[in-house]
Amino acid sequence: MNRRSFFQSAASVPLVGTLRAAAGPAFESRIVRLHLQHTWTTTMSSSEYRDTLQATYSRDGIAGHGEGAPIVRYQEDARSAQKAAESVRDLVLSADPLQFAKLMGEVFRRVDGEWAAKAAIDIALMDWVGQKLGIPLYTYFGLDPKDTPLTTFSIGIDTPETTRQKTREAAEYPILKVKVGLATDEPTIEAVRSVTKKPLRVDANEGWKDKEEAVRKINWLETQGVEFIEQPLPADMIEETRWIRSRVHIPIIADEACRHAADIPKLRDAFDGVNVKLDKAGGMLEAYRMIEIAKALGMKTMLGCMVSSSVSVTAAAHLSPLVDYADLDGNLLIANDPFHGVRVEKGKLVLPNRPGLGLTPA
Repeated sequence: MNRRSFFQSAASVPLVGTLRAAAGPAFESRIVRLHLQHTWTTTMSSSEYRDTLQATYSRDGIAGHGEGAPIVRYQEDARSAQKAAESVRDLVLSADPLQFAKLMGEVFRRVDGEWAAKAAIDIALMDWVGQKLGIPLYTYFGLDPKDTPLTTFSIGIDTPETTRQKTREAAEYPILKVKVGLATDEPTIEAVRSVTKKPLRVDANEGWKDKEEAVRKINWLETQGVEFIEQPLPADMIEETRWIRSRVHIPIIADEACRHAADIPKLRDAFDGVNVKLDKAGGMLEAYRMIEIAKALGMKTMLGCMVSSSVSVTAAAHLSPLVDYADLDGNLLIANDPFHGVRVEKGKLVLPNRPGLGLTPA
């Protein structure tokens, strides 16, 4: 794609680094501000925009694009992510990109935390590799694009009237995901239910602090047609979540409690499944590992996302034939997506059949 059109597509801080000759290796990082179509509110924050880190790895006339969304919950921001990415620039430029697993292993060793930065690098490399091999990334991972699941469409916390409006606007999506975790939970669900009888999935984002309250709310949510609940209690309340699990009748999915592969075995008795996000995991390779570990332990698997562009969401979507559930709508929530990638048709994820991620400029 044309570099100029890519960088004109988003307002950002100044670019770090400059491109070398087109055929030689080059690495760019850029902070991109994504503007939301509606104010996005969860138990953790409320915002009109989100800043993500986008990266481009270029070599042999091929440009691979990556993205990571820094998560405030884990003390990350876009500037720290960019600083981390630039700290391994020389490593990325000197390595053989076809030895991407070795390269990302060294990136993980050198960079402490900063998972969004790692995700941006990983996804850019994988996009480049797929294009170099001439195959979509779902083919590289041995997956059938027809096996993609339905994705939910997310409804953030808002007033009942705005919640009804958002629900109406999501008419084409067969499953909705509703953010809860505050004192307004019942009015929020009632507002959604006044508009639609669709299946709902609910995310409390660690909002409930008391296990008895969580049981009461989850059992009420079950009567409202909710299929499962994500992260009802703070991430460190594993024992309390185990207590809750024995007293409710819908699955409990770990989100904030499940960041990396090593977290999964200790969650098995407290949660029915895990929500894997590339931004938490550090990219596609680690996300793939997490999904396989969870499946081996008999747990349900879900791919989620942050508010992101089609770069990150499409990367996750290429792995989605592996999982039971998908919540890959971050690109649908923004007004200035710089790319086209995965599409959603009546809720089903439709993957591009072009090499790599299969992105095209918007």
